[in-house]
Order: sequence, then C-alpha cells, then structure tokens
Amino acid sequence: MGIVQGDVVANAFIPKLVDLYLQGRFPFDKLCRFYEFDEVNQAMADSERGVTIKPILRMPVPASV
Repeated sequence: MGIVQGDVVANAFIPKLVDLYLQGRFPFDKLCRFYEFDEVNQAMADSERGVTIKPILRMPVPASV
C-alpha cells in the first residue's frame, strides 16, 4: 500500500521532520532507494517485499539537454 499525498500542514510538519532527522530519530535517507527508470519492475518488487520503503525512479535525461 502506498500514499501519494498526506493530510498535513506542510509548514509545521516538514520542520518537525527536519528536527527529528537532525536528532538522528528519523533516518529518511535510509528509507529511500534510487532506481534507474529501466529498473521500474525491480523498484516495485523491492517495495512489495519491503526491501525499500520509498523507491525513487531516476528519469533519463534527454540527449539534447
């Protein structure tokens, strides 16, 4: 199960998360894992198995950029 957006007041919630991170109590950087776009199936499988909490896909950069 996943959540796209939550029901929080960002101006209050985000500073709390940052404070918890600085205290070492919310290691959000350890909850994420990056995948190249062609690894989308692996990202989904890892999410379903609990290997990662937040799979993040990296989109390819167009050659003209």
